[in-house]
Amino acid sequence: MIFSGTIFFGMMFLGMAVLGMSLSTYTTVHVIISLVGIASGLVVLFGMMAGKRLDGITALFLTTTVLTSVTGFGFPFEKLLPSHILGIISLCALAICLVARYPRQMSGGWRRTYVITATMALYFNCFVLVVQSFLKVDALKALAPTQKEPPFAIAQGILLLAFIVAGIYAAKGFKQDIVLASNRRAA
Repeated sequence: MIFSGTIFFGMMFLGMAVLGMSLSTYTTVHVIISLVGIASGLVVLFGMMAGKRLDGITALFLTTTVLTSVTGFGFPFEKLLPSHILGIISLCALAICLVARYPRQMSGGWRRTYVITATMALYFNCFVLVVQSFLKVDALKALAPTQKEPPFAIAQGILLLAFIVAGIYAAKGFKQDIVLASNRRAA
């Protein structure tokens, strides 16, 4: 049974309409939010590597990334799927990230916690982008129709490796003294 006409995770499902939008419109909005989150997240990640806070773009990244995960639960479904589990994990990482970034102001170990959780959240969105690309792009779908074939595993492996390396460089580049100096200038 699809959860139609019920409230689930705060979303209202009315037939094939979600939050008053057609499923097609809702999907388009979700995809746009996701792509903005990924694009702004990449800017933030490279900013961290260069030791830059980028407060405005960071707020955009964190907001759109939270919205991506939340709106992912808005699609009608019959059972808990791996995408839902990934969404829950992403929201947990984002909750920690937000605490590290704002209330804890990235002081002490919270700086590294922020970098790790922000990188994780961006990786999860990029992971889903690769999954969706292999589902929707005909050339990629032909290479891995069930997503169990080597091209899919290789693409995801390269993505994971790239994010591990980028996360390490971000943690090294986003130094505590840079964060503290930026906080003093902002005050």
